[in-house]
Amino acid sequence: MNLSEYLKDFAGLIYPKVCCSCSNVLHYDEEVICTYCLYDLPETNFHNDPDNKLSRVFWGRVPLEAVTALFYYQKGSKVQKLIHELKYRGKREVGIYAGKLLASRLKTTDSWRNIDIVLPVPLHPKKERQRGFNQSEYFARGIAEGLGIRLSVNNLVRQFHSESQTRKSRFMRWKNVETVYNVKNSGLFENQNLLLVDDVITTGSTIEACAQKLLETEGTKVWVAALAIAS
Repeated sequence: MNLSEYLKDFAGLIYPKVCCSCSNVLHYDEEVICTYCLYDLPETNFHNDPDNKLSRVFWGRVPLEAVTALFYYQKGSKVQKLIHELKYRGKREVGIYAGKLLASRLKTTDSWRNIDIVLPVPLHPKKERQRGFNQSEYFARGIAEGLGIRLSVNNLVRQFHSESQTRKSRFMRWKNVETVYNVKNSGLFENQNLLLVDDVITTGSTIEACAQKLLETEGTKVWVAALAIAS
């Protein structure tokens, strides 16, 4: 064992790395999520089913090529803890790890192999400054790295800071976000296959508004992926 490995082991004794899902100490060869949680977390496998329940959310609303989510989300679940660690405790590695995990699933399915660019649903700059980062961006980074394709974080932008979506109906959520997104340079997305990424999808209103704006660019097609679907 070399010096760097000794130092890593010593640091692990003082500041042990823990699973972001169950808080148990990670083994030497584990990262972010322990092996037990990795096999216990409720994956949707929607990427294998083009007519899955999340795809049906958008039928008649916006034409999407395919839609998936990595996990099912329920209050009090390990998935909620994962997202909390990412979103509110700033553990960006959760987003990157989950993105790579989803990318490994998408590689096995033909309908997900022609994507050119990955882009996250943007936060308003004020909101991003307050939080310090965009949680969806790190999930998108993991997917882009896992698939070996480009990442775009500055071309789809949020230009207005809308009201909180909590406790709004589906229609009111859509009205609240329908004009807040914009594409700065449509030429960068022209004739491109885009994967739009969010953390959790509930009613789909935010995704719908973003996708409609993206589809205004000539030749653009949109796929959608989320870290979780609220169930």
